[in-house]
Amino acid sequence: MQPYVPAPEDTDAEWNYRARHETPTQRLDRNWSHILQELRVVQTGMQILTGFLLTLPFQQRFSDLQHFEKDLYLLTLAMSAAATIVLVAPAAMHRLLFRRHALALLVEQGQRFAVAGLLLLGGALAGVLTLTFDVVVNRTTGLVAGGCAVLLAITLWFWYPLHLAHRTHLGHLLRQPEDPQ
Repeated sequence: MQPYVPAPEDTDAEWNYRARHETPTQRLDRNWSHILQELRVVQTGMQILTGFLLTLPFQQRFSDLQHFEKDLYLLTLAMSAAATIVLVAPAAMHRLLFRRHALALLVEQGQRFAVAGLLLLGGALAGVLTLTFDVVVNRTTGLVAGGCAVLLAITLWFWYPLHLAHRTHLGHLLRQPEDPQ
């Protein structure tokens, strides 16, 4: 049995109907469920990071930080808090738009919030690493560690998935078994 390979002229909706036998509404439900699952993976860690950062100023050594380190801390805290807010936004939007037949809008905006939240999360993680390495080792090591975190996040969260999609023209990623008719 040959795997299903979408024709180049297939739209996403046509492919989903032919390969999955799902209606547009079923597709929206599935997409919304996927967004929520992905956000659940990220939210817990993001909230723990934000909570940890909120406690730092109350530590005894915090007053020993240099001006650069305090500025970096505040920027990192702001990115972490913003990431938390952005990653929780789709759930809040769902609650406010519940039973208003806005699922297509929720899926579209949930995608945008998820990407924006990942960007902010990447920035917050890079900031935490930069600050930690700066305090423990030195400024140069901190900047290198933060730069490596940015590079790794961009590579694994954005470049590599887009590279795979481009390289395969999504054909290998979208293959579904044919119906045994």
